Amino acid sequence: MEGIRWYAIQTYSGHENKVLKLIERKIFEEPGEEADDKEIQNAIVPTQDVVEIRNGKRVTVTRRIYPGYVLVAMVLNDRTMHVINNIQGVIKFVGSGKAPQPLREDEINKILGIEVESEEESHEEIPFYVNQVVEITSGPFTDFSGTVQEIYRDKGKVKVEVSLFGRPTSVELDFTQLKGY
Repeated sequence: MEGIRWYAIQTYSGHENKVLKLIERKIFEEPGEEADDKEIQNAIVPTQDVVEIRNGKRVTVTRRIYPGYVLVAMVLNDRTMHVINNIQGVIKFVGSGKAPQPLREDEINKILGIEVESEEESHEEIPFYVNQVVEITSGPFTDFSGTVQEIYRDKGKVKVEVSLFGRPTSVELDFTQLKGY
């Protein structure tokens, strides 16, 4: 169908998935034989898998990229605006003035690209920064202190400089083996 664009809808914080399910129900109930014939075609809550450390263990957590927002692919007209605005939990369309502003092509491609990428590879969230003093909590260098030199987010590793026999020595460690001061 012509005129399908992506729009951002502001929702009450924490109600994104509830609004998503209600929009999906409206899409299912909407008349039209084929999915391509429907004026409201798709809705998503952009998420990303992030690895966090909890109690010293890696835990993969799904986080919303844009908390408080749902994205909808639809034809913008009075009927579709009315349907979306009357869904419980929806605050308003994002845009200037009264007219909703469609997302730019590059914005939606980036968002959809992030969504695809997060399925294949999760992003490590490493809670350290370069030049931070850290303590090594496990491994052969336990109880040594050192300074973070480099962070390898793709590998989940951190290069730390420790003093070994009075000489600076670089060691590459998993970030779960470190504790910041």
